[in-house]
Amino acid sequence: MVNIAKLKQYKVLILTLAVGLLLASCASQPTPNAYDPPGFFMGLVHGFCIFFSLIGSIFTDIRIYSFPNSGGWYDWGFVIGASMFLGGSGASAN
Repeated sequence: MVNIAKLKQYKVLILTLAVGLLLASCASQPTPNAYDPPGFFMGLVHGFCIFFSLIGSIFTDIRIYSFPNSGGWYDWGFVIGASMFLGGSGASAN
C-alpha cells in the first residue's frame, strides 16, 4: 500500500526543485568587458585571501569574487586557493 504522507513529501520536494530550477535558469550575468580579465593565478590569489576579503567586504566596498573574470580557469583557481587557505584537503582530520 502506498504511504500518502511520503507521496506528499515527494511532491513537495519535486515542486520545490522544479521552481528552484526554473528561477535559476532565468539568471544571467552581464557580458564581461575587460581587456585582460583575471585568470587562474589571480583566482588562486583571490581564493587564498578569501577570509581577509570577507572581513573587508563587511566594512568597505570590497568584493570577494572578481568580475569580470576569465571563466572556468578563474573559478578553478579560486576554489583551489580557498581550499588551501581553509584547509580543504582534510588531511588533518585524523
